[in-house]
Order: sequence, then C-alpha cells, then structure tokens
Amino acid sequence: MSNPEAPKIEFPCDYEIRIVGKAAPDYQQVVCDIIKQHAPDYDGNFREKDSRTGKFSSVMVTIFATGEPQLKAIYDDLMATGRVQMVI
Repeated sequence: MSNPEAPKIEFPCDYEIRIVGKAAPDYQQVVCDIIKQHAPDYDGNFREKDSRTGKFSSVMVTIFATGEPQLKAIYDDLMATGRVQMVI
C-alpha cells in the first residue's frame, strides 16, 4: 500500500484558517490583527465557536493566500502570541 501525497494547493487561492486558543475578551481582535498584517485584503470577517466549557475559542478566517511563505508567517506570528494552541 502506498502513501498518498497531500493535495497540492495552487496559489493564489481563498484559504480558510482555523485558530484555536484560550478564550478571552480580546482573543478575536488579536487573531484578526495578525491576519491583517499578512493578508492586507482580509476584510475582518470571521466565524467564532467557543468550546463547550468556554475555556477555548475557535476563530475561522478566510484569506486570499499568496503562497506558503505567507501561511508560515501567519502561523509563526499566531503561535508567538502564546495564546494560540493550534492553527489548522
């Protein structure tokens, strides 16, 4: 049995990012500010879902991604906040 390769993403494209972190009143603003730094055309729209206990918050944003370097920079900056647990 062979291992299938992950599908290649063809850039530029619309790309959804889910950011999970500890819930706080300013969590969404922190996430959106970082996204705007790397995706200037990001319109600020997001979807949010809190965990059942309310301890975590998941923010979903869609950006127009230009390439892997942009996505890596977003990931690095989000993780550097210390507030983000996971970026999917």
